[in-house]
Amino acid sequence: MKKITATLTLAATLVLQSFAPQNNSDVKEVSITKSSVTWKGYKVTGSHTGTIALKSGSLSFEDSKLVGGTFVMDMNSIACTDLEGVYKEKLEGHLKSDDFFGVKNNPTARLVFTHVTAGDKGVYTVKGDLTIKGKTNNVLFDLTVNEHNATTALKINRAKYDVKYGSTSFFEGLKDKAIYDEFDLQVNLEF
Repeated sequence: MKKITATLTLAATLVLQSFAPQNNSDVKEVSITKSSVTWKGYKVTGSHTGTIALKSGSLSFEDSKLVGGTFVMDMNSIACTDLEGVYKEKLEGHLKSDDFFGVKNNPTARLVFTHVTAGDKGVYTVKGDLTIKGKTNNVLFDLTVNEHNATTALKINRAKYDVKYGSTSFFEGLKDKAIYDEFDLQVNLEF
C-alpha cells in the first residue's frame, strides 16, 4: 500500500509540474570586447568624441523578453578619438581628473535597469539608475534588442552627477569656454 501511495504521489507531482507555467529565465553576459560605448561632448566652439570600455554587463530575459540589465563602465578607460598626440593626452587626463569624472575615487560608473516595458519590434523602454561620481539619478531610454545585440542612444546631463567644469549650470560668464551639460552615449551591446 505504501508503495502504491508513493507511486501515485510521484505521478501526480509530475503531471502537475507539466501543467505549471514555466519561467524560462536567461541571463546573457555581454561581451566586453565586442561591445562599445562611444561618447560625444559639446562645447560652444565644437565637440569631442571618444570611447569608454565596459567592465562587465548582462541582460536578463524571461520567456525571451528583456526584463533587466546591469552594466559597469571602466571610467579609467575614457579615451578621446578625435584628437592625437599631446592634445589627446591632455583631454583624457582632464576628463579623468576631479574637474570631470574623478576616476581615482570613482573608477566605475554603473547602470542598473529598474523597470522594462516591452514595445513593438524588439524595442523596450527602460528606466534605470545611473551612478556617476557616486551620484545616482534616474534615466529613461529606448533599447532595441535583436538576437545577439542591443543598441541605444542616451543623453546624459552631467550637472546631475556633479561634473561641474565649464558648466553654465554652476558658473557664470564662461562665454566661448562653456561646455554644455548634456553629452551623448551611443551603446552597442553584443551578447
